Amino acid sequence: MRIPLFPLNTVLFPGAALPLHIFEERYREMVGECLAKKQPFGVVRADGEQMSIVGCTAKIVRVVERYEDGRMDILCEGETRFEIEGLDESRTFLQADVEFFEDEGARSTRDDREDCAALHFATLQMAGIQPAAIHLDLNAPVAFQLADALPSDPGFKQQLLASRSDADRTKKLRDFYNDMLPRLSAKETRHQTGQSSFPIH
Repeated sequence: MRIPLFPLNTVLFPGAALPLHIFEERYREMVGECLAKKQPFGVVRADGEQMSIVGCTAKIVRVVERYEDGRMDILCEGETRFEIEGLDESRTFLQADVEFFEDEGARSTRDDREDCAALHFATLQMAGIQPAAIHLDLNAPVAFQLADALPSDPGFKQQLLASRSDADRTKKLRDFYNDMLPRLSAKETRHQTGQSSFPIH
């Protein structure tokens, strides 16, 4: 399937909110078409000239504001993950032939989710970061929700997005928290309240 593509230096997860300010002419055209056809566009992480092959579609939930000069603020929500099979540069904006995919591997257990959520909030607290209000249903996978709320390296988030197993994603998150907590604890006497991201080693 061919979809419009919006390369951004961010990782969009299924179910995650994505506010965007659309100002470039090519993306005004793209968003205008998506609104008219009621179709999503693909968000894929781009860092400089490097672009990931796994992304997530973004459904436009609503147009928050339209400006007289054609700019607009929109609110989107992540929907379905995809893998890029080919690029089409024939339009002013990029398009891609993609294959959609869902998880194939095992799901995490409730105990794993509870442990992962507890580690998540403990890590944020230790880092002096006020956690955003999120509602977690621990009877269902929560790794994407937790990862979206985690101010970490986009490369790590990209790994989580590409993982096709909820159990694997949850384990990666737990390992991340268990690695970070001792480091943060060792630095507790130093000023950590201004820290806005976690280093990945």
